[in-house]
Amino acid sequence: MADKKAGSESLGSGAERLGARVMHSLAILVGCPTEGVTGLRRNDDGWILTVEVLEVERVPETTDVLASYEVEADRDGGIISFERRRRYLRAETEGV
Repeated sequence: MADKKAGSESLGSGAERLGARVMHSLAILVGCPTEGVTGLRRNDDGWILTVEVLEVERVPETTDVLASYEVEADRDGGIISFERRRRYLRAETEGV
């Protein structure tokens, strides 16, 4: 296990809290339920997350319309900005 430098922030349990806070806020802002965080990286001012959102629920579920949102959050998980990057059907796969 790598040693942590003094004052550095790691992805431990704080990542789960950050992800949950961002998912909750994004769901309210876009009016659709979030499904999960698929990307997380640090930037100078906080975090950049990729969050999957269920935009249109259909039957069967494989035809649901989802979207990937890039979300910029401050160090506390408050949303600074967000943008939808792509929409896709649940059954679609990338590079598989």
